[in-house]
Amino acid sequence: MAIRFPSDEWIKELKEQLNASEAYERSAKDWEGDFVFVVEPDGAYPQTAYLFLGLLHGKCTEAAVLSSPDERKAEFVISAPFSAWRQVIEGKLDPIQGMMTRKLKLQGNMMKVMRYPKAAKEIVACCARVPTEFSP
Repeated sequence: MAIRFPSDEWIKELKEQLNASEAYERSAKDWEGDFVFVVEPDGAYPQTAYLFLGLLHGKCTEAAVLSSPDERKAEFVISAPFSAWRQVIEGKLDPIQGMMTRKLKLQGNMMKVMRYPKAAKEIVACCARVPTEFSP
C-alpha cells in the first residue's frame, strides 16, 4: 500500500528504511547533522509541509512531521517545491545537483553536505523504497 508524501507515516517509513540500510550506515558513519525538509506548495500540492530527520553516525534517530520549521533545531534546512521533492524521491533529480542548481535550497554548511555524496545517494535510495503516493 502506497504512503502519501508528505506525511508523518511517510517520514517514519523512511526512518525504517534508513535504519535497515547497511549502505547508508557505512556512507554516513561519521555524519552528524539533522535535517528539516520544507515541502513548498506548487501546482501539484497546495500547502507547506515540514519533515524532520534526525541523523547521527549512519542511523536515523528520529523522524516526524513538524508544525513549523522552528519546532526542532536542525543543522540543515532544505526547501523545495513539492514537484522537486517528487523528482528527488523518484530518482530523477540528484539532491547534490539539485542544491548546486538551486532547485533545492539549502540553509546550512554546503561544504559539509558535499563531503557525503554517497550518504545523500543512499538517503534517496531509501526514499525510493518507500511505496509513495503523490497526491494533495
